[in-house]
Parts: sequence; C-alpha cells; structure tokens
Amino acid sequence: MFKVKRLLALTLSAVLFTSASAWAATEIICSSTTSTENSGLFGYLLPLFEKKTGIKVKVVARGTGAAIEMGKRGDADVAFVHAKEQELKAVKEGFFVNRHDVMYNDFVIIGPPDDPAKIKGMKSAADAFRKIAGSASFVSRGDNSGTNTKELAIWKKVGIVPKGQKWYIEVGQGMEKTQRIANEKRAYTLTDRGTWLATKDKDKLEMTILLEGDPILFNQYGVMAVNPEKYKHVKYKEAMEFVNWLISKEGQQVIASYKDKNGNALFIPNAK
Repeated sequence: MFKVKRLLALTLSAVLFTSASAWAATEIICSSTTSTENSGLFGYLLPLFEKKTGIKVKVVARGTGAAIEMGKRGDADVAFVHAKEQELKAVKEGFFVNRHDVMYNDFVIIGPPDDPAKIKGMKSAADAFRKIAGSASFVSRGDNSGTNTKELAIWKKVGIVPKGQKWYIEVGQGMEKTQRIANEKRAYTLTDRGTWLATKDKDKLEMTILLEGDPILFNQYGVMAVNPEKYKHVKYKEAMEFVNWLISKEGQQVIASYKDKNGNALFIPNAK
C-alpha cells in the first residue's frame, strides 16, 4: 500500500512539474520601440500580464521601422509601436491583423537650458526647427523609428533637408542614448515624453523641455498581431491574449497607473 501511495505521489509530482514547465515555457516575441523599453513601461506591465496568463513576453526593442519589418519577416508574434501610418500600411499589405490604438503621449523638444537657438516659449515645432537649423546642433535618432519619422516630417514641413548638414548629427541609436548624446553635445533633439520623464534624472541630463504642446507632436502607440495566415509558425493565440489584455479595462488601468516618481503619467491609455 505504501509503495502504491508513493508511486501515485511521484506520478502526480511529475504531472504537476510537466504542467508547470509547459505553463512557464509559453513565450511570445514582441517587436517594439525603444521608448516603451527605455521608459520602463514593459518592466512594469509585463510581470502583471505574465502572472495572469502564464505567457512570457520577450521584447526586442528597436526603432519602430525596424520593429515593423521584424514582424513583416515573421520574426515576431506581435508588434507594439508608434507610427500609425506605417502600421496601417503593414496591415493593409497583409502582414499584420487586429491593430488597435493602445495609448498615447507626446513628443517634446529638449535642449540646453541656455537655449542658444532661442526657441523657448514658441508654440510651433516647425518654427522651432527652422530656428535651430544652422544656429545650433540637432541630434537625430536617424534609425527610422517613430520618433525619427515624426522629426523628418517636421523638417519636410519647413522645407529643410538636414541630412549632410554640419549641425545635423544622425546617431542611429535608441531614444535614451540619443538624449545622452544630445546632452554631451549641448544640442537639441526630439524625444517622447515617456522616455524623458523616466530617464532624465537617472541619466543626470543637463537638458530641459523647451517646446511642447504643438498638436503635431501627438504620439499614438498601437499594437497588432502578425498575420497567422502569412506565417503559420507565429503564436497567434498567445499574441492575441496580449493584445486583448492591453486594450482591456485591466490593461488600460495598468498603463494609466504607470507614473514617474513625481506622479506624472508617462502614457495615457486610449484603446477604444
């Protein structure tokens, strides 16, 4: 009888171990922008999602353009990025499905406190860019990210082609590193508010926000699953669990509750 009980106990333990291992082993790949990573948002919300579902999310953070391309190659299961026109185009082309708005914040222009280009107090980002051009240095991410896409759109609006100009520095880096480089060079740059709030004190940046509030600086984030009809190997079911959680009441509340040490919200949820 003792042997039978022991055998049953060992069998039950093996089953539970196997189930737990399978539960813990479920993983999806999320291609995303560096701003969601640099801001600390993923470090805050992913443990909550993983605890609820048992699905681990491996984030590959890069510029939005590269993140979308990663999904288009089938190298990710879901993309969480911030260049809506590019996202909708990729959906229309059949690479992604079920795209949803998730949250937003805004871009801001930061620069040296002494503001050599004298843009402080201006209301138009385009006018500020026009003043910066040639009168001070500007550091660009230069990585086809959502931030870089927005920056280039502003240069286009003012009719200036900055590439190749001595005052224009392309670094091909994520947002936090770009901020550091701009700080070292006493230059201006465009950044998203989430990354700025999360890193300015940690990185001891001697920079300040010099322009904000222009409607053109609105920064929408979206999430979309890689199309399983195009790539049979993607974990569509698990990817959709992540998508649906992000846009659910619970996920939206988690995003809203993520704030810096001064109580400033880094992202505003706006899933429909």
